[in-house]
Amino acid sequence: MELTVNLDKNSYPIYIENGILARAEEYISKCFSGKKIMVISDDNVFPLYGESLISSLNACGYDCHSLVLPHGEPTKSFQTLPEIYSALLTAKISRSDLVIALGGGVIGDLAGFAAASFLRGVKLVQIPTSLLAQVDSSVGGKVAVDLPQGKNLVGAFYHPKLVLIDPDVLDTLPPHFISDGMGEVIKYGCIKDSSLFDRLCAHDSFEDLKPELTEIIAMCVDIKRMVVEADQFDTGERMLLNFGHTLAHTIEQYYHYERESHGEAVGIGMYQITKIAEEKGLTAPGCAEKIKKALEIYGLPSSCGLPMSDLTEAVKLDKKNLNGHLNVVLLKEIGESYVYPTDAGFFPDCMC
Repeated sequence: MELTVNLDKNSYPIYIENGILARAEEYISKCFSGKKIMVISDDNVFPLYGESLISSLNACGYDCHSLVLPHGEPTKSFQTLPEIYSALLTAKISRSDLVIALGGGVIGDLAGFAAASFLRGVKLVQIPTSLLAQVDSSVGGKVAVDLPQGKNLVGAFYHPKLVLIDPDVLDTLPPHFISDGMGEVIKYGCIKDSSLFDRLCAHDSFEDLKPELTEIIAMCVDIKRMVVEADQFDTGERMLLNFGHTLAHTIEQYYHYERESHGEAVGIGMYQITKIAEEKGLTAPGCAEKIKKALEIYGLPSSCGLPMSDLTEAVKLDKKNLNGHLNVVLLKEIGESYVYPTDAGFFPDCMC
C-alpha cells in the first residue's frame, strides 16, 4: 500500500507492505540520487536488519556507513548528539547525502533531529521497526531529543523523503513492545475513528488481532497523514494526536524512562484524563471504561499509583502549555476529540 503525505515541497510517500524491508534499496533509489548513506540504528535492531540493508544498498552503488547506539529512551538525549555528529563528520556526510533511521521511536526521533540539524539539514529516510514507530512517530516530521526536565523539549519539524513500513519486522519484537505500540493504536480509535476502536475491542488479544495488523497499521497511518496535512506545525488539529500524552510524558519522566514505556504511559494518560473529563461533564459517560477495557485486552495499564500532585509540576513544562494555558485533548465520545484550554488545575488531587 502506498500513501502520500501531501505537504507541497515537503510531500513524501509512505509504503506499507509485508517484506518490503528486503527491497528497501528499490524505494530509496527513487528518492535519493546521491552517493553516501549513514544508517543510524540501535544494538537491538542493527544485528537483525542492519547488515542486510547495508549490503543491498552497497550493491546498488551507494557508499554506506553505520552508527549503532544503545537501545532505550535514555539514548534520546542531548548528550548523544555529539557522537552522531562526529560519526557524520568522519563519514564525510554532506548535504547531498542521506541519513536512514532504522529502529523504533527513539532512533527515529534522535536520528531525525540529527539529520535536521547537521549542516542545517541532510536528507532523511525513516524505516520504523517497532509498532509504535510504524503507526505514529515515523510519520509527520516531528523529531526531537529529551532534556532532564521533560520529554521532546528540543526538537524540530523535519519531514523524511520516504517512510518504509514492514509489518513483518514486528515478529522479532518481544510482547512488551507490541503492547507499547497498541497504546498509540488505541489512541487513533479514540480520537478519530470509533469503528477502529470497536474493531480493536472485538478481539480478545493481540494474537487474535494479528491477521489484521497490516490493515490496522495502514488505518492509523492514514489518520495521522490526514491530520498532519491539515496542521503541519501542531498549532490546531494536530494537537489531537497528543491525547493522553500530557500525563504520559510526565509519568515517563518521573521514573526516568525506566518503568512505564511510552505506550503504557499513553494508555494511563488516556484513561485518567477521560475519567476526570467525565467527572467534569466534558466527556460522555462510559468512555473511560471503554478505554480501560481496550487497554486490558492489549495488556496495558490504566493507572500508575502516583499522586497527581507529583506530576503537575512537569505538566506545566508541557509543550501544549501555550500562553499560560494548558491545552488538554479530551473526547466528546469515542472517535471524536477536541482541544480543551485549561491549566494544571484541571488535574484534581487524586491518585493517577
